[in-house]
Amino acid sequence: MPPKLNVHSFPRPPLLEKTPRHLQIKWNNQLIADTKDAYWALETTHPPTYYLPPNSILLPLTRSSHKSFCEWKGAATYWNVTNPANGSEEVKNRIWSYERPTKGFESIKDYLSFYAGPWDCYVDGEKVEPQPGDFYGGWVTSDIEGPIKGGPGTWGW
Repeated sequence: MPPKLNVHSFPRPPLLEKTPRHLQIKWNNQLIADTKDAYWALETTHPPTYYLPPNSILLPLTRSSHKSFCEWKGAATYWNVTNPANGSEEVKNRIWSYERPTKGFESIKDYLSFYAGPWDCYVDGEKVEPQPGDFYGGWVTSDIEGPIKGGPGTWGW
């Protein structure tokens, strides 16, 4: 069992580093992303946010008009995707990337991050839980501990 990672020991500004963990994303039991070549961002009070290389994504994405801004990484581009099981369900703005990340985050240029749903996300075979709330995109695994930002009453942290 991996050692526990306390989110309150993660740095601010966030640390970005390669992770050897095996990341998989499945939608209706169909593999849609698979890599051992990802980055994770570790930030105080947040579970890890994972960034997957574009070549690990196994279905086409279409650019969304939605944008957001991260104080650390810069302007985010969002992506839409069609459910491979039925071809008619489009999920919007649940995947994002940074086309021009800020200094210190250049290595995740064009890498993609997925919210933990509606698909199932796995870290080393363990199904993750989404970070509380619907704003942040962290993945919670059994090795993560400590109060996590995102749920009601945590916006001022």
